[in-house]
Amino acid sequence: MVELVIVLSGVFVTSFIIGLSGALMPGPLLAVTIKETPVRGFWAGPLIVAGHGILELLLIILLLLGLGTYLKREVVFGLVGMAGALVMVWMAIGMFRSLPTLQLVTDSAEVSGMNPVWSGIIMSLANPYWIVWWATIGLGYITYSMQYNAAGIAAFFSGHIMADLIWYSFVSFGISQGRRFISDRVYRGIIAVCASVLVVFGIWFGTIGVHKLIASLSTL
Repeated sequence: MVELVIVLSGVFVTSFIIGLSGALMPGPLLAVTIKETPVRGFWAGPLIVAGHGILELLLIILLLLGLGTYLKREVVFGLVGMAGALVMVWMAIGMFRSLPTLQLVTDSAEVSGMNPVWSGIIMSLANPYWIVWWATIGLGYITYSMQYNAAGIAAFFSGHIMADLIWYSFVSFGISQGRRFISDRVYRGIIAVCASVLVVFGIWFGTIGVHKLIASLSTL
């Protein structure tokens, strides 16, 4: 029993560290968290992670049912990359359009746009490397965790999602508290940078997606 607890603790800790290393990298989820927090307050981060976590839990179930083999195919990556590129560019355009009137305030009357939970789901799907990560590193970790049945899977998933929750909660807390010290001009600059990052990610993912799709078609 003690040995099992030690092993499961190791799975949790290593899953947390690997998950945190991914969460710390700038990407679509970070951009949408920075965008939504001043409007929705601290809970924007946890709610976005909730959507992200719901999607990841569903994906884990599908991977356990054998989806991993299909996710590794180039045609799947190509299609996901192209679709993700369109979503990211669409999000960036909306952010750019909102720049002239953006204010660093939290007012429930000003809440608009997509629900943060849905934002977490859609922006995760928009990132093709999220699927690649789960089809490779994630699938390998799940395979290892399955040796310890449901407890192993639970330790893996809880460690992984805890990393996202802690990081994005920290980001949203910092922004919600910092609105007293950050001017609207600086805030608009941050949003402009995030929107630009989304455009770069979109172009990058779209280009890779097209190449992968062409490569998959050439083998037919």
